[in-house]
Amino acid sequence: MFKNHQRIWVLTVLLGLFFLTGCSSTKPSSNTSSSSSSAKTSRKATSSSSSSTKKASHYANWHHVAEVKIPILMYHSISSGNSLRVPAKEFKAEMHYLKQHHYYTLTAKEAVYAFKHHRLPQKKVVWITLDDSYKDNLTKALPILKEYQLHATINFITGFTKKSNHLNLAEAKKMVSTGNIDFQSHTVRHLDLNELTYQQQFAELNDSKKWLDKNLHQNTAVICYPAGRANKQTIKAAKAAGYSYALSTSEGIATSKENPYNLTRQRVVPGMSLQGFASLLK
Repeated sequence: MFKNHQRIWVLTVLLGLFFLTGCSSTKPSSNTSSSSSSAKTSRKATSSSSSSTKKASHYANWHHVAEVKIPILMYHSISSGNSLRVPAKEFKAEMHYLKQHHYYTLTAKEAVYAFKHHRLPQKKVVWITLDDSYKDNLTKALPILKEYQLHATINFITGFTKKSNHLNLAEAKKMVSTGNIDFQSHTVRHLDLNELTYQQQFAELNDSKKWLDKNLHQNTAVICYPAGRANKQTIKAAKAAGYSYALSTSEGIATSKENPYNLTRQRVVPGMSLQGFASLLK
């Protein structure tokens, strides 16, 4: 009988140890899951913090100004043939002038920041824009921009990527990767917006922004009106589509006092002297 009691006691101890082992084996799984979740949250927070710090450091030395004034240069094709085409030789001379006179060439993101926050990196700034996304922006303009370490914004017609004389997506991505080019919207089909209904205008603006945002992994903030043609409905559509600023073809130095959805630009024409070009910057 004593032996039986002894056996029962041994079995009880063994069962107890079994359950204790089973319970303890499940705990690390819970802790691991919790640790993994905490690590992911930590990584996200670190990434977000790093991004914010990087942005803050980029603009750390920019100074405040009461009124932002930015000459926005307007180009189209870098070739010859009509008043919208500036030959590569002239474009190179103009870019050399900017480099020689120590102009800071803004990105679209920097220009938006400048207008919003009334801050500039230095007194001499310029925003170079090229409309219509012609193929020669890659073959002619980009090599010159790279040579002088300058930056430009190309206003991209997203529905023209299959046209032989316009940039396609692969070429746009290649240009972005150089760090000398960024892309903003010039609508889908380059139509006169003021002749369209509100819904048609919204589709042109919204669809082009979505295409650029998705394919170039960005938040497109600027719309450039085709031929500068726009009305009150266009501005309403631009705001609804999520744009912060819009470029027109009206001439003048853009300022922070202007309507942000109707920024003026300085048209560069073929045959212009360097003295004439310099006058566009003042």
